[in-house]
Amino acid sequence: MKIEQISIFLENKTGRLAEVTSALTKADINIRALSLADTSDFGILRMIVNNPEKAKEALRSNGFTVGRNMVVAVEVNDHPGGLHQILSMFSTRDVNVEYMYAYIRPKNKNATMIFRFDKIDEAISILQENNITVLSGETIYSE
Repeated sequence: MKIEQISIFLENKTGRLAEVTSALTKADINIRALSLADTSDFGILRMIVNNPEKAKEALRSNGFTVGRNMVVAVEVNDHPGGLHQILSMFSTRDVNVEYMYAYIRPKNKNATMIFRFDKIDEAISILQENNITVLSGETIYSE
């Protein structure tokens, strides 16, 4: 139920993001979800792609520093309070959400969120105990 996310550390300058997408395009990598956070000097681009190993190889061969993290993709009811329902499960169990971002799944009526937890295995157990759909890497990579 864990999904591999790659993180690319970028200088915060014009054209650098386009260099990433160029390398991925040439390697025939499809981006499934992404989040970009920046400071005045650098940015962290977090992505879920259809082929993480091939993407890491393509990016490293183009001079990028690439990291790897495990994240969890969760279906969230798409109505007021849907996200709160998920988040409140963790606050009572001492599991911290380090960051999260949205992911659009074609043909799906629910929202999907990507979560990075400080205690990922415990978070997955909590979600499963509460009958929350946790998506597999195969599902995310292949859509």
